[in-house]
Amino acid sequence: MASSSSTTGEKKMLTLKSGDNEEFHLDESLVLQSDLIKTMVKDERVSTIPLPSIKSKTLVKIIEYLKKYAELTATSNKEDFKNIQKEFVNIVLEELLDITVAVNYLKISGLLEFCCQAVADRIKDKSVEAVQKIFKIESDFTSEEVAEFKRETSWAFEGDLDDTTN
Repeated sequence: MASSSSTTGEKKMLTLKSGDNEEFHLDESLVLQSDLIKTMVKDERVSTIPLPSIKSKTLVKIIEYLKKYAELTATSNKEDFKNIQKEFVNIVLEELLDITVAVNYLKISGLLEFCCQAVADRIKDKSVEAVQKIFKIESDFTSEEVAEFKRETSWAFEGDLDDTTN
């Protein structure tokens, strides 16, 4: 089957379709930073990539990052790159978690490592309760089991309790 990618001059264009049915038309070279998309394009020769688990808001942020990354790769300015990364993760934690899950799905390894580190930095020095709240984890221990565990490992329950939004 022949590829149905539309072309503009020499550039092949691909369409990414978010879970909320918004379409993004992008240069193929930009989205091939994703190993998932690279495999889909190579093996299936598709021009529209459905991404049902990724919301358009999240996809917009990832595309913005990929564009900036491509621009900076051409100029190789490490200080500018660090500033772009800091700006990229300067968002609410819930949004960062959505992006991290999406980047994992898309298999963009460099960005995944960076996002995971940003999440780790955000939960560093947080208490168990704060981390449970951040990740919406319901404890399946009884209150007696929790009390016993707190007595045995009090160090694990130290840390910030209130700052769960950053």
